[in-house]
Amino acid sequence: MRLYCPKNMRLTNFLIALAVFTSVCSPVIFAQKVVRVSDPDAINPAEVTIAINPKNPDNVVAASFAMGRPPRPRYGSYNYASMDGGQTWKTIPVADPKGLTQGDDAVYFGNDGTAYHIHLSFIGIRVARPPRAESGMLVESSLDGGLTWGESVAAINHLNSVIPFEDKPGIVVDNAPQSRHKGTVYLAWTRFDIYGSSDPDCHSHIYFTRSTDGGKSFAMPVRISDGAGDCRDSDNTVEGAVPAVAPNGDVYIVWAGPLGLVFKKSTDGGLTFGKEKVISQMPGGWDFSVAGLERANGMPITGVDLSNSPNKGTLYVNWIDARNGDPDVFVMSSKDGGETWLPPVRVNDDPVKNGKEQFFTWMSVDPIDGSVNIVFYDRRDTEGAMTRLVLARSIDGGKTFVNYPIDQPAFKCDSGVFFGDYSGISAFNGRALPIFMHFDQAQKLAVSIALFHFKPGTQERID
Repeated sequence: MRLYCPKNMRLTNFLIALAVFTSVCSPVIFAQKVVRVSDPDAINPAEVTIAINPKNPDNVVAASFAMGRPPRPRYGSYNYASMDGGQTWKTIPVADPKGLTQGDDAVYFGNDGTAYHIHLSFIGIRVARPPRAESGMLVESSLDGGLTWGESVAAINHLNSVIPFEDKPGIVVDNAPQSRHKGTVYLAWTRFDIYGSSDPDCHSHIYFTRSTDGGKSFAMPVRISDGAGDCRDSDNTVEGAVPAVAPNGDVYIVWAGPLGLVFKKSTDGGLTFGKEKVISQMPGGWDFSVAGLERANGMPITGVDLSNSPNKGTLYVNWIDARNGDPDVFVMSSKDGGETWLPPVRVNDDPVKNGKEQFFTWMSVDPIDGSVNIVFYDRRDTEGAMTRLVLARSIDGGKTFVNYPIDQPAFKCDSGVFFGDYSGISAFNGRALPIFMHFDQAQKLAVSIALFHFKPGTQERID
């Protein structure tokens, strides 16, 4: 039990919350359960991702990177699989036959129950003349809910070179029942001419590829960004490309960079894309500082409502910026395929301009009930590097959000430990499973999830 009293809850949210809480300013008994995902001896796992199997919602897969131990001391990728709705987990290390560094993991399920996992695989970056060099993105698939995985397939790979360098992949599977391209796997990511370079002639771009054979092979990658960013892996770098699919099979992508939030659309299954469109400024940029972390970010996440709800087809973008003077979480939506956009909605409901930070947001649009579910790190009621987490949920097409504190004790961030760049969440038929890294009592990173269960289409919690 913990006291949680939002200081600036709008009246509409208050009335909704009354149905859930006895009183908004009285002790709240959290209905959700927090479960440790990573093994007790895992070394600082981070950059988490999660997906619920639409064919069997009790089956959940997740992934992260973590430091290894000899003979595998480098960062490696790890899969996690649950067959009981997230109550218990099994850890499955990702194969690494070449002894490369792995990370930037992302997972997604197809409607047929196939799980896909994409991650980086590289060695030799930021070294003048590395004895070994390789840079690529590998994809594995699983037909048994994440317990076993097939051999890696290269979405792209550069042998004997880290120029260019491929980074920050996003993945989606076309799960729209009426789509002409259903089952297609889409990937988008950032390509650096030279990773980390400050040379003004060095650029970053957004690249894209697809698989039409269930991840067995991928088409030749193509550049889809019209403009470019720098190579510093900061505000003026183009990053955060997470593809999403509309009910008719259109592919949407939004990323962040020097222009703000940039939108791109394909109407032919990713073969071609129209001109990019700036849909919002991003005051403060996507890369910003918070106490106790090397860096935080507010890179965008894109999602579409595939449900049969009144908001079917609505396109959503979730991000963080400092337009109010401190980092806040926002959602913007479009009902006409990105042609026009409604004004941004502030997701965190603490007082505006209170100097409190929110960071590392992620979004999942429930394909059954159409709810918009968002997880973010929250410091509204803490000081310094102390941090909590919040799940925010909207059932009215992103117009309003109810904030639910996650029952993870506040923890102190440590800038000496790499915290990664993102969190994760997956939602399906009223289940909402935020996954996140946090410091434990020994000040080591761990990965946990919160098990939320709502009556579909409502804010009513199911114990």
